[in-house]
Amino acid sequence: MLSDSPRLTKAHYHILLMSWAGWLFDFYDLILYSFLLIPISQELGFTKMEHSLVLGTSLAMTAVGGILFGFLSDKFGRKRILQWTIFTYSVGTFMCGFTQSLWWLLLWRSVTGLGVGGEWATAQTYIGETFPPRMRGRFGAYVQTGAPIGIALATVVGSFVAPHIGWRASFIVSFLPALLIFKIRKDMPESDLWIARKNIVPCHEEKNSLRDLLGREIRRTFLLALVLTLLDMSAYWFTYTWLPSYLHEERGFSLVRSGLFMLVTQLGGVIGYVTFGHVADRLGRRPAYTIYSVVMAAGLLMITLFWSAIAMQPKLIFICMFVVGLGTGMFGGYGPLFSEIFPTRIRNTAMGTAFNLARGVQFFTPVIITMIATRYGLEGGISLAALFALLTGLWIWVFPETKGKSLSAD
Repeated sequence: MLSDSPRLTKAHYHILLMSWAGWLFDFYDLILYSFLLIPISQELGFTKMEHSLVLGTSLAMTAVGGILFGFLSDKFGRKRILQWTIFTYSVGTFMCGFTQSLWWLLLWRSVTGLGVGGEWATAQTYIGETFPPRMRGRFGAYVQTGAPIGIALATVVGSFVAPHIGWRASFIVSFLPALLIFKIRKDMPESDLWIARKNIVPCHEEKNSLRDLLGREIRRTFLLALVLTLLDMSAYWFTYTWLPSYLHEERGFSLVRSGLFMLVTQLGGVIGYVTFGHVADRLGRRPAYTIYSVVMAAGLLMITLFWSAIAMQPKLIFICMFVVGLGTGMFGGYGPLFSEIFPTRIRNTAMGTAFNLARGVQFFTPVIITMIATRYGLEGGISLAALFALLTGLWIWVFPETKGKSLSAD
């Protein structure tokens, strides 16, 4: 069994590559829209509130995708459903390039959200069930490095490529990640824990529904996980939904300069994810979350409420943007943590529902920030992310420490 192997095999690395690439383009497809707001508005005449509706709908549909694909993954396997999710969000983003109205854009961004919502939990369950327990934290975090790299790629395409090829072509070329399915899938084994579970309970006898999440065995753990993810998701999306516009409109940065500072943030994110995994495997899941949540909050406060203290020092702005990204490394902990607290029979359903229901609630984030911005500016809305980050660092302590926990097929 892969999960019992003391050393990593070629199969482990194929699973890691597919999961990482899927998450990279997952985030690329989700975030790309934020960098194309201006050219889309110029052609289609969308208002800020209409853009907020599109952004929010994409996030809301990730909740549906997480529940749907989570159920399918627990029933039909990690490998197959991971491929389906990547194909789904790639098609959704591709079709956005042909939209002519708000309603069509809402439809295809909804399809993108469905695939995005299903991909995370499936990939992280796959990693959690196949990698050795002593390495689970770091490799779960390695997969998460796809997020900042995906945002960085979206930054490059949205800020530097889209002005030359147009926003429609920028969406259309995003279908390329779907080709990963045909390149990598033949070298990927199915999760041995999932197979073992199916040998115990065949698919047609497996009882797996959302009701199980609210049953006596799972309910408390699921609700605690949902609150944790909701707090952290709020910290993340209150930060990134309008951050490019904040730098451009309120701080006077050019689109290119805004893009460069976003790249700095994502560089911090890559380092944050990589280091978080090692910290979590060494110190434990709870201390790691708390350390990185404080780091993120500090960076956020500096680039919003205390902007005047750094405004005249480009190096300080650089450092603070980097620190914001570094703190988001705590997102690298969800896959390992959730793999360790939920049983195999419902692991993907629970992970996908908790993670993506919290992300789906972020439908309201762009709207809330837009409403706050009418009185306090985007600075006021984005600064709330610091509070959510700190609450995440506190809430993690309601969980038991699960570092190095072995998983079973039950």
